[in-house]
Amino acid sequence: MNLALFDLDHTLLPIDSDHEWGEFLVRIGAVDAAEFTRRNDEFFAQYQAGTLDPVEYLEFSLGTLAQFPRERLEALHKQFMAEVVLPAIRPEVVALLKQHQDAGDLLAIVTATNHFITKPIADALGVEHLLAAMPEYDAEGNVTGKLLGTPTLGAGKLTHTHAWLEKMGKELGQFERSYFYSDSHNDIPLLSVVTHPVATNPNTALSAHASLHGWPSLHLFND
Repeated sequence: MNLALFDLDHTLLPIDSDHEWGEFLVRIGAVDAAEFTRRNDEFFAQYQAGTLDPVEYLEFSLGTLAQFPRERLEALHKQFMAEVVLPAIRPEVVALLKQHQDAGDLLAIVTATNHFITKPIADALGVEHLLAAMPEYDAEGNVTGKLLGTPTLGAGKLTHTHAWLEKMGKELGQFERSYFYSDSHNDIPLLSVVTHPVATNPNTALSAHASLHGWPSLHLFND
């Protein structure tokens, strides 16, 4: 068994699911449009630049989720999946995942986006294991707005991957082949420790780093 890890946004999806979730809430009038769009765009620009404070962003993101009761959130997410996510899933991505599944590899999505947003997406892609930022829930199942544990961004992805494998009685080094597919230079810490890093739809910074280190590039889409 080999290990295949995947970033989500702009890697398996040609969109940023976290940013698009915010745009969706604005579009349907669920949040204050002007203020939310300003902050959402500001955080997205920081992420692209590699200057994002993950805790600050997650407190903003999870705080937005906390404004809605669980039943309302689930209904909103079903609508979000139907209108935004499912139309964005490309056959090239499905084929890549199937290639690893057919080979008997252990697959996981490792994403900085929170678990509430990404769990239905991972399910739609047929990937059982998901490492994502975990929201805190109250006794009634509502999001409190707090983050559990550390963010899954940058070096945090490496930390969470090691912890997940340890729970399964495994170690990264025991896999003959370990893959990580990502579009972002933010993921260089995890890309640097697998045997087969793949710069997937890479941004400019990651493309340069991959070229310097002889990593292959994969272009699933150019969006």
